[in-house]
Amino acid sequence: MLQRIIAPIWGLAGVLWLLGFAIYRLTPVAVNAIKEGLTAFQWVVLVVWALFMAVAEGYRGFQKKFSPRTAARVRYLRDHPNWLRTLLAPAFCMGYFHSNKKTKIVSICLTVGIFLLVMLVRLIKDDTWRGIIDFGVVLGLTWGVVSLLVYVFLALTKKEFAHSPETP
Repeated sequence: MLQRIIAPIWGLAGVLWLLGFAIYRLTPVAVNAIKEGLTAFQWVVLVVWALFMAVAEGYRGFQKKFSPRTAARVRYLRDHPNWLRTLLAPAFCMGYFHSNKKTKIVSICLTVGIFLLVMLVRLIKDDTWRGIIDFGVVLGLTWGVVSLLVYVFLALTKKEFAHSPETP
């Protein structure tokens, strides 16, 4: 069945595109801030912020929660395709529909929260501080992409995958 191939590829590609686009847009701002030079205090803030984002966003947010669930949902698409899930595969993989109530709420709240944070960061006019913030975000997102790829590989190649797709 063609959907068994198209749905998981489209779902993963859509999620990776969203994450990759954010990395692509934020990286130049972060790199430029470092190239322009940072004070000792700004370097300390950058290191502390980067460590915080690596742990909070990369490890706890992506590696422990988002990536295993998303990989399980990619696997679910492969094993239970239908036309709606195939058409909206990226949204399905992110838990916006055909998921339990908690997953839907978390997905929607995270999306709204991220949107609001992006709007707030855009208000920062100082490119150096914005670059410091973006550096941590890029680090967390990059960790997320790598962990997602690892989990999807495991989900699609192992006979058993211990993580739930959190479907109803």
